[in-house]
Amino acid sequence: MTKKMPVFFLLFALTSAVFAQTESERNDFWISLNGDGSMYSSEGLAFGGGLSIGYGSGSSIGIKAVWYSSPDNINTFELNIIVRFYLQGPGAYSGPFLQFMGGPAFYNSMEAAAIPAEVGMISAGLCFGWRFLFLDRWFVEPSVRAGFPYIAAAGISAGVRF
Repeated sequence: MTKKMPVFFLLFALTSAVFAQTESERNDFWISLNGDGSMYSSEGLAFGGGLSIGYGSGSSIGIKAVWYSSPDNINTFELNIIVRFYLQGPGAYSGPFLQFMGGPAFYNSMEAAAIPAEVGMISAGLCFGWRFLFLDRWFVEPSVRAGFPYIAAAGISAGVRF
């Protein structure tokens, strides 16, 4: 029980920071499709696509899921919890952002994608990106990230905010 308490307090602090917004700032739910390239492969880049959803302006919390395929016949499913901070202030929902990401990464060979996965580990990283907003609703986000176990990755996403 006591070993779980630091994790609880960390999650409480993160969600409190994200949801401690005024009522006028609480109108930013977003969803996007992602295209990513990462160093999950030993024989070049692994490429993949996925989906992200998030909530909040100024700071956001959400989930990102990406499926990667690599030249060495390994597929990877990455499921991350994301915590994002826009660098232009507490009411921002576009412009530069820093994003912390973490969650499980599951690996399978291409011939035998199985549930449960053959291998799994925790992935964690830091992302820098920029949200370009169009018509106050549609956006494009190029980003780069570094972390473990993928070392480096880059991607672009396109989505809509509600």
